[in-house]
Amino acid sequence: MTLNQLKYAIIVAESESFNEAAKKLFISQPSLSTSIHSLEEEIGVQIFRRSQNGIAVTPEGKEFIGYARQVMEQYELLDARYITKSEVKKRFSVSMQHYSFAVNAFVHMVKQYGMDEYEFAVHETKTYEVIEDVKNGKSEIGILYINSFNKNVLEKIFNDNYLEFHKLLECEIYVYMYKGHPLAGKKLIKLEELKDYPCLSFDQGDYNSFYYAEEVLSTYEYKQLIKANDRATMLNLMVGLNGYTLCSGIICEELNGDEYCAVKLDAKEVMDIGYISRKGIALSTIGQQYLEEISKYKAL
Repeated sequence: MTLNQLKYAIIVAESESFNEAAKKLFISQPSLSTSIHSLEEEIGVQIFRRSQNGIAVTPEGKEFIGYARQVMEQYELLDARYITKSEVKKRFSVSMQHYSFAVNAFVHMVKQYGMDEYEFAVHETKTYEVIEDVKNGKSEIGILYINSFNKNVLEKIFNDNYLEFHKLLECEIYVYMYKGHPLAGKKLIKLEELKDYPCLSFDQGDYNSFYYAEEVLSTYEYKQLIKANDRATMLNLMVGLNGYTLCSGIICEELNGDEYCAVKLDAKEVMDIGYISRKGIALSTIGQQYLEEISKYKAL
């Protein structure tokens, strides 16, 4: 296995075509195909599935490409520091469920480091994609939660994909709503009091399993349920329809504004918010700094 082969595999995956990748690499298409085939034989994994309609990266191939990217990024840093003596921006990427405090922690971290030396990326997305992003090396860290309901299933998924979960915060359950909501002035809300108002939930797409839900009590039979794709839409539904969602109680007025509130739900359920990372791979300095920013947030 050579660095060139790793580079070729990455470019082919990004181009979704051997022909287009060969043009970018300035080599012949047969030479590229031979190199990739030799790599697949050596590692015993089919990276690309070929068909008359083109190519697709296999599930095993996605995992391999993730590791290949890590190797190439480290090589580029070594080359820039010791060989070419050039400046290459370090990269940091994080994926997360829809947590405004996690986004805000990212903002504060970026302000500390600045944009001159680092290239940053933040992906606020579905639970399955958070796991895939970390598994495939797209993100160094993934922010999500586990609780008594989804713990066994998610921990098996983490283990099967060589990931590990680290707890950051333990939170009780709160009802997040617009301050003009009829129940906003209460100190404690029972679940049955919410039956006449729409429960808002983040849509999980093709992986809309109860275990991937971003909200606790996902198996509860809600009288009214609306799924949304982003936080902005969810906030609008809270105002327009007196909707609500179940959350950690960690309020971030810097991003969501001060027109919303969180009221304690009368339930014994708790959620552990934490991060997933790849087993055996130490976090970067900037990754550790990001987690320090997250740890500054506390539930109500």
